[in-house]
Amino acid sequence: MIHGNTSGIKQYILDEMEQVYTHVCGRNEFISPLLIDFLTKYTALLGREISIYLSRAGRVLDVSIGDSDHVDLPYVRKRRGVQGLSGVRCIHTHPGGSSQLSSVDIGTLLSSRLDAMAALAVRDGEAKSLQAGFVGETLDQPVLYGPYPPYRIPQSYFMAEIERATVRVAEAVRLKETADARERAILVGVGASPADMQELAMLADTAGAEVLGQMVQPKAGRETSSYVGKGKLKELSLAISAADADLVIVNDELSAIETRNLEEALGVKVIDRTVLILDIFARHARTREGKLQVELAQLKYSLPRLLGEGLSLSRQGAGIGTRGPGETKLESDRRRIRRRIFELEKEIDKLSVQRNLRREQRQKNRVQEVALVGYTNAGKTSLLNALAKSEQYAENKLFATLDPVTRKVALPSGKEVLLTDTVGFVSKLPHDLVSAFRSTLEEATRADLLLNVTDAANPEHIRQMQVVREVLSGLGAQDKPMLHVFNKADQLPEAPAQAAPNSYYVSAKTGQGLMELLSAIEAALQERTVEVSLKLGYQEGAKLAQIQKYAEKLDIDYQGDYMQVRATLPEEAAGRILR
Repeated sequence: MIHGNTSGIKQYILDEMEQVYTHVCGRNEFISPLLIDFLTKYTALLGREISIYLSRAGRVLDVSIGDSDHVDLPYVRKRRGVQGLSGVRCIHTHPGGSSQLSSVDIGTLLSSRLDAMAALAVRDGEAKSLQAGFVGETLDQPVLYGPYPPYRIPQSYFMAEIERATVRVAEAVRLKETADARERAILVGVGASPADMQELAMLADTAGAEVLGQMVQPKAGRETSSYVGKGKLKELSLAISAADADLVIVNDELSAIETRNLEEALGVKVIDRTVLILDIFARHARTREGKLQVELAQLKYSLPRLLGEGLSLSRQGAGIGTRGPGETKLESDRRRIRRRIFELEKEIDKLSVQRNLRREQRQKNRVQEVALVGYTNAGKTSLLNALAKSEQYAENKLFATLDPVTRKVALPSGKEVLLTDTVGFVSKLPHDLVSAFRSTLEEATRADLLLNVTDAANPEHIRQMQVVREVLSGLGAQDKPMLHVFNKADQLPEAPAQAAPNSYYVSAKTGQGLMELLSAIEAALQERTVEVSLKLGYQEGAKLAQIQKYAEKLDIDYQGDYMQVRATLPEEAAGRILR
């Protein structure tokens, strides 16, 4: 099959060109005279660049037609060498130009670790010259030979140079991968704002990737099959070659087909925002429950995408004779994943029951609970450490905290409350992740008071607050009593104006505003108490015991045949006792 830009080319010409697949170069032939004739003939006929990919044994692996000013080279990136050269050499034409290798040619040679890259100049229907390039002693510099007359190139020397390059590249790869194991990524978005791409870059950095650049398609819609349009796809392919990238990270969630099409077109690994966040969660989960929740989310994400991986297995058609081992393997994978999902959900439910028991015990002891919620990297853990005088792990990374951590905090009156740090939120938080972490996030829904922590110094803090509101609404916690805490006030260029009601500017780093916040927490918790006055008969000792257990203030006036009881009770306790 002839690949590339075949539009406008008659079918009989394409059929003629396909005959070249039967040709095999000689053992010491870099390129045979017959292939030079082939490239010359069809370059002159079509007025387009043509590239041929040859195996180490001289077999034609692929033929691609490019535009007049561009050679499309995605095929070879799929064969990128991991520990050495790819075993593929590319010879392509430069119609009407010189045989000088372009920066794109050299970039593709180095990034794809080709055996060789050669350019054949074709002008006035004749082959004029050929230049060849090989990967040098380092992975970022080529060794160039030529130009030579095309029918008088040093064939055996070029083949020997491939063997020499194989040895030196293997050593260079070993040294490079030992020194730097980070994946090299390019970020891609459709209709994404600068803030969106900046956040994606932070996520990529947290996951351990090196961000080399980004590309945004400035339109609201997206291509159904390849996420970005054809023009942007070609631009992205060139950027990958130029930057020597090995990873593309997309700012949206991709379907299985979109992922497959992008990887086939670009020749590098492609992941979406969801996979990136799941990877970060997998890195940072510490507790058994956290690890189980991450695994559950990963499996729920991958299950519907098994179809994409199995498409090639189902192309044989339907009916008798088509149910091969591939289909059986696909179905067995699905059953295995469904079974594992069921097991994980049961185990997480058990752990959730245990947490609920602990929560009920705290309620019996009447210890009030406060939960920290907010956007990731807003400084929730740092605030917990500052208020509780603890040393919980905190890092300037997204999702540094995944597992809920609870500490005692003393209020100005001396009363103690429990302060819980929860997982941070982020825009486009994967649905499966929210579902998997629901038991953990319920810490927020069960608390007596929420502290909504925002990074006051972040220029996107208004948008981040909206994201938090949306997630809390999805959890059914939007109506919980809440204080808005604007952290990192020390990083603001000037002192903030008077905060709105229930809003406080603080700095976990310097201690600014923390005492005011503690007083506000105490006042907010006191607001949830009610004054009750009732007559109890002496036979109602059980109800009196309940009142004594929960009462913050209690006064009992013993009358002749009853007790006049006046008490300050938490709203929930008062509701249970008096009904």
